[in-house]
Amino acid sequence: MTYETLLYAVDESVATITLNRPERMNALTKVLEGELRTAIERASRDAGVRAIVLTGAGRAFCAGMDMEELEVLPPEDIQAEQWMRPYDMNRRADYQTRYSYFPAASKPIICAINGAAAGLGLVMALYSDFRLASEHAVFATAFAKRGLIAEHGIAWMLPRVVGHAHATDLLLTSRKIDAAEALAMGLVHRVVPPEALPAAALTLARSLSHDVSPRSVRIMKRQLWESPFQTLGDAVGLANMEMVLSLRSEDFKEGVAHFVDKRAPRFTGA
Repeated sequence: MTYETLLYAVDESVATITLNRPERMNALTKVLEGELRTAIERASRDAGVRAIVLTGAGRAFCAGMDMEELEVLPPEDIQAEQWMRPYDMNRRADYQTRYSYFPAASKPIICAINGAAAGLGLVMALYSDFRLASEHAVFATAFAKRGLIAEHGIAWMLPRVVGHAHATDLLLTSRKIDAAEALAMGLVHRVVPPEALPAAALTLARSLSHDVSPRSVRIMKRQLWESPFQTLGDAVGLANMEMVLSLRSEDFKEGVAHFVDKRAPRFTGA
């Protein structure tokens, strides 16, 4: 499959998706938006993929919606039929909306933020499971400076990542923050020199692909993203059910065997 606005490659169980509009700071268009969802769903379905890296080409991760499209965007676009997908009974409805589908991917998504992440670029980063940032990365919600509001669930996601006080600051002021401040408030997991970012993301992705059970990662990702909607009792009940299934799994047997044999694991995800 070929793409017009992104690059897609798989190597050693890792799918790397690169937003590829560097001349526009990888700003989103309707084409890029559609291709990105297709690519993530493709990686999620691929049995040969165990982790996903999402990054941007050039000096930016994603500067948000392309201003040329934003200028002519009809107000009803957010509810346009082309963005509506058939309801999947196997996925929580919350994670089937236009941008909140990242958590529904069965593989962990590592966002390698190589530069500016603004507006929808920040939204995508927040819906990822890991956020690694270059020292050159810059973050901004941007919405208030465009006369917009907190879009696509960011008012729900951002406080859960950085806390209510930081979320209020970032949303209402739309001020830019650098990578160091983003790390200090917990917006990103790690900051590395720009030249080290691709390798850092790949190292993490390969560790998730080979050092731990892909079955465990898949189930725990679902547990984490389900938890905001659960009581403690619900979370314990789900964990108890999944624990029984884990103890019956091939990956559990391999988890014990490789520890006893003092060798590298050979997890299959079964």
